[in-house]
Amino acid sequence: MDEFENEPTKEQKIWQVVAAIPPGKVASYGQVAAMAGLGRQARFVGRALGKLPAGHSIPWYRVLRSNGQIAFPEGTETRQLQTENLRLEGVEVNKGRVSMKSFQWQP
Repeated sequence: MDEFENEPTKEQKIWQVVAAIPPGKVASYGQVAAMAGLGRQARFVGRALGKLPAGHSIPWYRVLRSNGQIAFPEGTETRQLQTENLRLEGVEVNKGRVSMKSFQWQP
């Protein structure tokens, strides 16, 4: 029996961290990577969130660039969805950006 059989994948570690971000708070891709034990693999966080299974309840929209910017291009459905979800939780989004000083999760 392999001792690492039940070790979560890198994606699962990321999803666990993102699932822990409370409503009304945001985290950066780099912050999520560090908290998942993946060091400076911020880009991998974006890829892992893109692999979320259909019907999941992981609040992917709470993850932003380190400067508070939404990573999706302006005018895209995903950017609009992310903005709406954040605003529903009381996060102020101004011109595609969130104040990390005001809303960043500090566990």
